[in-house]
Parts: sequence; C-alpha cells; structure tokens
Amino acid sequence: MVIIPARLGSTRLPGKVLLAETGKPLIRHVWEAAVGASSIKRVVVATDDLRVLDAVLGFGGEAVMTGAYHQNGTSRLAEAAEKLGLDHEDIVVNVQGDEPELEPGAIDAAVGGLLAGEQTKGGCQVGSLAVPFGDGQDPRDPAMVKVVRSLDGFAMYFSRSVIPHDRDGRVDGGGAGVLRHVGLYVYRRAFLERYVGLPPTPAERCEQLEQLRVLEHGYRIAVAIRERAAIGIDTPEQYSAFVARCRG
Repeated sequence: MVIIPARLGSTRLPGKVLLAETGKPLIRHVWEAAVGASSIKRVVVATDDLRVLDAVLGFGGEAVMTGAYHQNGTSRLAEAAEKLGLDHEDIVVNVQGDEPELEPGAIDAAVGGLLAGEQTKGGCQVGSLAVPFGDGQDPRDPAMVKVVRSLDGFAMYFSRSVIPHDRDGRVDGGGAGVLRHVGLYVYRRAFLERYVGLPPTPAERCEQLEQLRVLEHGYRIAVAIRERAAIGIDTPEQYSAFVARCRG
C-alpha cells in the first residue's frame, strides 16, 4: 500500500498540500497518481492537520491522523502503519505529498526493485528510484539529490554534491553519468519499524538525507532506473508552473 505523509508546514511554500489553483488540492493530485499504480491496492494520506484530513475525505480518499512530533515522513509513516494495523510483511510505499506529477509506473518500478533485491544473495530492505538529469536541470543544485549505484543496482551513496566526482571536471560524471534520486521509498513494514528505531548517523546529519541512515547501518537500497520523473513542488514558482501545465 501507499502512505502519503502530508503536513501543512513548509518553509518555502506554506500550506502547499492544500493549494488548489488547478481546481483540486495538491494532495489530491498526488493521491490520484498513487492510485494509478498497478502494484498498489490501497492509498492512505497520513497527516497531523484536520484540514488535510477533511480535504482528503472530501474527495473520497482515505486518511489517518498522526502526531505532530515527527521529524521526517518516515517516522510519520511508521505511526500510520501501526494505526492501520498493517502486517509486518506488508509492503509500504512512501510517496511524498508534494509529488503531483509522479507517474504510477515509478511506484511500480520501485516496488519491483525491492522485490528483486530481496531475492539476491545480500538481500535488500528498501527500494527507491533514480533518473538521469534532464535538460535544464543542474546536477550542482544541492536541492537535487544525487545517487551512485553499484553494478548490481544497489545504492552506494547519496549526496547533495555532484557524485561521482569526475577528476577532469566533467559535470556529467564522464562515462559514469550522474543520477538524480527520486524521493520514493518502498519497504516491508517490519523494516519501517526497524528504521525509526535506528539512531541518526554522521553522514545523514551532514547531508540532511534520511536515506543515508539505512546505508550507514549496513542495510541495502535497491535503486531502479527510469528515463524521467517529475520534480516535486517546493516553491511558488514550481507550483505556478505546475498549474500552467494542468491548464495547458
């Protein structure tokens, strides 16, 4: 199942999940994208705000209230999974609440990556996604997270810096290429519970990337590759561009 953590607090675009210049609140666009994934049977929004809850219930979606104390979406997911009574072997997909143009196929690819990774000798605890940088996207932008994969498709490292670093100064990483990480995560509920019990790690604190906690504690993340993926909504400019595309 998909759980979408959604809160109203946002530094650069306050209240963004309820912005509705397209005729629908942003969270509905995300919910509709998730419902379209063939590997998913249930989509639930996890929020700490009654206004979000009311909006989701108003368009016929399912939502659950969670505490306001969570430091990240993964922690909120863990509480939601507990309240929903999910089995420890159930697959949970973490879809960000500001990804209205997420393709349903991206969810299916990440789920498939986890399932395939679980069958490998070293096992796998998390599935995720990456895409090549597109036209007009600057790999040097720290807001765009980069990932380096091993030859067998598992994450080696995530960074806000350009990785791998090309010694000759080529920003595309030379023959290795530079991959943009898509903040979509898939795990069994049992590992979700394990993750929130793990202490934060040095690289996680340095980069401010919660997925590094998984790697630093010795677990594996399978990273599926897609040709493209939309960028989430973080700024008023990005939201305006999204509205224009919807009206287009």
